Amino acid sequence: MRPPARVCRGRWAAWLAWAGLFLSGPLLLPAGAGVAATLIVDAQTSDGHALAGAAVTVRPLDGQGHRPTPVQAVMDQVNRAFVPDLLVIPVGSTVSFPNTDSVSHQIYSFSPAKRFQLPLYRGKPYPPVHFDQPGVVTLGCNIHDHMLAYLVVTDAPWYGPTGTDGAWTAELPPGRYRVELWHPRLDESEGRLARELTVGDVERARVTVRLSKSLQPPPPPPERSYAGDY
Repeated sequence: MRPPARVCRGRWAAWLAWAGLFLSGPLLLPAGAGVAATLIVDAQTSDGHALAGAAVTVRPLDGQGHRPTPVQAVMDQVNRAFVPDLLVIPVGSTVSFPNTDSVSHQIYSFSPAKRFQLPLYRGKPYPPVHFDQPGVVTLGCNIHDHMLAYLVVTDAPWYGPTGTDGAWTAELPPGRYRVELWHPRLDESEGRLARELTVGDVERARVTVRLSKSLQPPPPPPERSYAGDY
């Protein structure tokens, strides 16, 4: 079964950066040459709580920047859930999908950035999946409808998820940048927004981002027992 249309539809178009959001902290930093500065992004929900599991990407505006090196990532299946349920990876990366659960799973994606299916299995019967196009890939399980996970495949030089405290950090050389943030439960009416910042000759900069709208409700819990699973 496909994931709910609410979750799958237009997720790549739902990227948002920081125009129209509540912001605190410096966005324009003193210009100048120097060593890399530590940029700290604190993502918050509309009521001020930490926004964990948001994907952050940063692109330079004054040049192409370095091309991110592909990685070999792993997304497991444990207790009828994807672990982790969000990966942010560079274009060209591979992801392994082992199943260390006590039951079988059948993984699939209908996302334009990568369509694939791994028929019913346990253990590690399949080779890693190659992700060669940027975009958001929504994953589901044909056996357990409540299982959802996301891969954000990006060509941005700097990328990563916010932690449980809602924070993400990166070392950036002085320059002008475009910063974007995505979360699977963002309100789609936010649209794709943009924000630019200038990093100068400083050691550390901290920016707090508070969403202007509440997150969409999480998917409902499973409605039936899976005691008869394979």
